[in-house]
Amino acid sequence: MTKTQIYKFGGASVKDAPAVQNLADILRNRLRNNFVIVVSAMGKTTNHLEDILSLKLENLDYSKNSSILKDFHLAICKELFPDGHVIFPKIENYFILLHHELNKPISKENYDEYYDRIIGFGELLSSRIVMEYLCSQNLLILWQDARELICTDSDFRFAKVDWEKTRRNCQTQLKPKLEQFPVLTQGFIGADPMGRPTTLGREGSDFTAAILAASLDAGSVTIWKDVPGVLNADPKFFSDTKLFAELDYQQAAQMTYYGASVIHPKTIKPLANAGIPLFVKSFLDPNSAGTKIHSSAVQITIPTVVLKQNQILVSFKVTDFKFIEEDQIHEVYEQLKALKLRVNMLQVAAISISIVIDAQLFKLEKLLQNLKGSFEIRYNEGLELLTILHADPDQTQVYLDGYDILLNQSTRNTYQAVRRKITEKPF
Repeated sequence: MTKTQIYKFGGASVKDAPAVQNLADILRNRLRNNFVIVVSAMGKTTNHLEDILSLKLENLDYSKNSSILKDFHLAICKELFPDGHVIFPKIENYFILLHHELNKPISKENYDEYYDRIIGFGELLSSRIVMEYLCSQNLLILWQDARELICTDSDFRFAKVDWEKTRRNCQTQLKPKLEQFPVLTQGFIGADPMGRPTTLGREGSDFTAAILAASLDAGSVTIWKDVPGVLNADPKFFSDTKLFAELDYQQAAQMTYYGASVIHPKTIKPLANAGIPLFVKSFLDPNSAGTKIHSSAVQITIPTVVLKQNQILVSFKVTDFKFIEEDQIHEVYEQLKALKLRVNMLQVAAISISIVIDAQLFKLEKLLQNLKGSFEIRYNEGLELLTILHADPDQTQVYLDGYDILLNQSTRNTYQAVRRKITEKPF
């Protein structure tokens, strides 16, 4: 039997009507049975839903934002479908359901669960539009609710996959469909044992593709991006980037761990464990080779630059002049774990612990509240974390010129610096 292939298309590849048409062109000569298409929300829909959530939380009117978001999706549909097509009442119905959810009370305490109920509407809208358009182009495909397949715990916004149940769902529900038709589903979303919507972490659609691939014993996963493949730096921030023709799983995992945005960090492990190759290709140039990530790639040691924005540097200083010991580090990490905060950089000095974390709503406030009794705490927001793998000391300075360096550290193969533009007003 032919092994299943998984294609994942991100928000940029379905951002407007021409992008959806391009997606159909990519699939036209590739689509067949045993094929799964995973799609993200269209364009910046997730950001717009987060804005609506912020307004709701502050008890402000979000109706204008909701109308803009609905008009955005309807405008795409008007370019893709004739008047009277079934997609239009479906879009209207999704927004009725969205408003029904938004009418429920929200608070700091239930925010994560509330977030997961709301944010998945982006993927539901996108997948319906793409599925209906493909069918209108005689590319027959079935729509599948990912929440019926991806079983998770109830750790809202960062749900952990129940691999056994998810595999069973894929084998019993999805596999029989794939033997007759290709299937289109959503990235990023799942459901807990009580059927409540969960999400896999921001930008988690890549991870969805890997979960389905491992659960279906797939032959390959292809992620379609607006870049030629995996580059040694993000072209949005750096010029003169180099394309990796191939990478091994370990190199790719290391890049994603430090924040390379081309692949979600949880994607590599299930594929590596199953020996499933991952291809990263350009939807702007679909016939180009892109990057292949697999087990036997040749090690490449050119400098690789990763930049994470919107970072917070937090320093915990002991107040009784004792030196930092394991107990203090453990106390900080217990609070980070409870708040689901990942440390992007750690530095321990004689009487202080410094960490770098992503900015997340409410999380810094809770962290400070929970630890203020044990430490004197200082923090800086709005920073960037620069990581250079296989750093060349002679070339590193070019990334530091024009910046204040608040914290840095170097190992044999990695250089990291927390930086802030000198022109910015100090905090």
